[in-house]
Amino acid sequence: MTERDLLYHVESNIASLTINREAQHNAISLETIDLFLQHLDEAESDPEVRVILITGAGDRAFCAGADLGGLVDCNIQGGFKRYARLLKRLSGYPKPVVARVNGACMAGGMGFMLACDIVIARNDAEFGTPEVNVGLWPMMIGALIYRNALRKKAMEMVLLGERLDADQAQTIGLITRAVPAESLDDEVNRVLLSLAEKSPIGMKIGKEAFYAMADMPFEEALEFLSGKIGEVASTADAKEGITAFIEKRKPKFKGK
Repeated sequence: MTERDLLYHVESNIASLTINREAQHNAISLETIDLFLQHLDEAESDPEVRVILITGAGDRAFCAGADLGGLVDCNIQGGFKRYARLLKRLSGYPKPVVARVNGACMAGGMGFMLACDIVIARNDAEFGTPEVNVGLWPMMIGALIYRNALRKKAMEMVLLGERLDADQAQTIGLITRAVPAESLDDEVNRVLLSLAEKSPIGMKIGKEAFYAMADMPFEEALEFLSGKIGEVASTADAKEGITAFIEKRKPKFKGK
């Protein structure tokens, strides 16, 4: 395992994780998955980190999916289990996670992207689940596609194995927004800095509540969320934010 396959850097309350396998179109190996899990644990326990950025090196690919060559050389089922563990970790992560899609996003890369809270992509990026073309099926990714995209359009993409452009991906709900290539970094940085200014404890409780209530019946969800808003309102950050609003000044959040 080499740390250089996944770069980790913290600056201005932002932890950046960059898949650094440009020659392999940033395909993820089992070792890269382990590094992801390691650094996500590190970032969660670091009070200086308020937001996570995930991207790929270079300008050709965000992530081309799994390194299939590496998978067939080992316990393939064990490899898929580790990938599923990473998707669960990202989906339930207590700090906001932003994906910067700087090129092609395919197969397992789609799972990474969809597990993030906000996805900002270049408008010339392409997306797809080509697994069906090699006799496979996007199993774990399907759980995320189902929860993000329009069902009929998602099935069309999965069954045909065809690529979507950024506009199509945005239309069916796979990404948050598409921007010109020259605007990508500016837009991503704007979002990251805005998130870094928010209350960490408010974000944590809010994210947990948002995803927990997703599959609840309507009345149960309202009851659950009414308790969560009380939990958030009792934090020091919320009291500071309300006071700052009344005093018409910018709040200074310190909660962890």
